[in-house]
Amino acid sequence: MVATLRVVLDQSPEPRLAEASRELSKALVLGAPDGCEVEAIVPAGVDSPDVAGLSDVRHTALARRELAAALQLGIGTGIGGGMIHSPSLFAPLVRHDRVHDHDQTVVTVWDLRAWDAPDELPRGVAAWHKAMLKRAVRHADAVVVPTHSLSARLVGIAPKLADRVRVIAGASPLGFGVPRDEVGRRRSLDLPEGCVLLSGGPPASHALAVGFAAVAASGIDLPVVVIDAPAGLEPAVAELASASGLPERRLHVRGALDAADRAAVYGSAVAFVAPSTAAGFPWRVVDALTLGVPVIAADSEVHREVVVDGGVLVEADESSALGAALRDAVASAAAADRLAVLAGDRGRAFSWREAADKVWMLHAEL
Repeated sequence: MVATLRVVLDQSPEPRLAEASRELSKALVLGAPDGCEVEAIVPAGVDSPDVAGLSDVRHTALARRELAAALQLGIGTGIGGGMIHSPSLFAPLVRHDRVHDHDQTVVTVWDLRAWDAPDELPRGVAAWHKAMLKRAVRHADAVVVPTHSLSARLVGIAPKLADRVRVIAGASPLGFGVPRDEVGRRRSLDLPEGCVLLSGGPPASHALAVGFAAVAASGIDLPVVVIDAPAGLEPAVAELASASGLPERRLHVRGALDAADRAAVYGSAVAFVAPSTAAGFPWRVVDALTLGVPVIAADSEVHREVVVDGGVLVEADESSALGAALRDAVASAAAADRLAVLAGDRGRAFSWREAADKVWMLHAEL
């Protein structure tokens, strides 16, 4: 008898979540135990996911927007039962019988923006996440989070989940590495060689103003590249930089990049600065660690758990301290090389293959 793990791929408009869902699915296929297979569930009207080896791709009767509303209300979606895993809260969280029918539903929470910074999310999104977490409290067999610190925060928000939360970290894409044509890719992106790299946009939780002030305080005269800026908000990022004392001539702002282009940008970075202390999985910090890029991060529970000794952690919100750490990191080739080695060593702790193995084990336990 074949056991089918049904993965809900909701084609999220959030690039990081969409990438994580796709990469986890690939790893689940690669690591499927004997007698097990992976099936994808996607909303109507979207292309089949780019994941090789799926046993089937089931399209729901509803498009994503309507499906999200139906899931929030707990009404029929046509997804059905079975062994369901969702890399987000986008899942049929309804009453089911795990003991007799062997139905089980596992969902994932990557960050707590809906609770910590709801005004930074599109209208209605924070309410949707809060409503879906309430449904998860009632109906989820397990809730996956990427760090122990997020687990503690989530249990504080929803105490009834205490014995159902599992920690499974995310990772950079499978095979993530600086491409051979990195120089050409950077030229196509019109980006300079040798830069200080940051990620994010204008929202206060991204703390770009602190990061820009840190670079300005460091005294390092290098180009500054920002990736993952929301479309249309590049001018706002430039205004933040200028207000923080960073000359606009040094700033280069780009949006979400695919894995190869993103890795090419990291290939030219002398350091990655992570000023945010938000309670969410730091995807771009993990990218930097994976590629052995020196990491200078604001001290936070999440960064302490993810970075450990793979980078430099300094007091949060202290741009002068971040700037001093950045200056020390690139003060000499020996200092930069040391941090690069530490980052690379820590980066090996994050793997989608390992995450997939833990997902399979979780469903087996359930």
